[in-house]
Amino acid sequence: MTYSGAVTVGGPADVHELPDLMISKVAVGPMDNNAYLLRCRATDEQLLIDAANEASTLLTLIGDDGITSVVTTHQHGDHWQALAEVVAATGARTYAGRDDAEGIPVPTDVLLQDGDTVRVGNVELTARHLVGHTPGSIALVYDDPHGHPHVFTGDCLFPGGVGNTRKDPEAFARLIHDVETRIFDVLPDETWVYPGHGDDTTLGAERPHLPEWHARGW
Repeated sequence: MTYSGAVTVGGPADVHELPDLMISKVAVGPMDNNAYLLRCRATDEQLLIDAANEASTLLTLIGDDGITSVVTTHQHGDHWQALAEVVAATGARTYAGRDDAEGIPVPTDVLLQDGDTVRVGNVELTARHLVGHTPGSIALVYDDPHGHPHVFTGDCLFPGGVGNTRKDPEAFARLIHDVETRIFDVLPDETWVYPGHGDDTTLGAERPHLPEWHARGW
């Protein structure tokens, strides 16, 4: 079946099968959070992005092979409700942005900065630090050698705009600057975007709207 990225809480995962990586997306919890399970096809090693909620759902998705690591995209509580239980069940190493780790009530084993590498088996992801939604939000970029890039943006980029900056002009200016310079300016239109809530998009679908985002200030 063709991957669409459209998932609902309580519904099945949608699986994006790439040559070297399988990406399984599920929606969990009362805030309709997305969680992403990445599996290296060569080694079967797995990584989870955002243990947001419903630990039982996430552990069923992970299965008997477990995970070696879990990345929390940012410190907001709806993105780590299941983190403690998932880590306790799997022994996974925890990753988060250096400037957000203190706001996550599970110890962070690896503090990420812009440009750091996170590996899952033979697959390499690059951390991009995006300031504005929170001080230490992290996006993860997978530059597929067989196709276009894929980026997991947490709550920093969605279909229709950047993340919530709580009507703070300075925070908005910083976030849209970082999203433009570290995502839009360096990745092609074909780049697939996996956000922290809701449907997926591509940079090409969003790029024409950047001027209106600037103009409206959110």
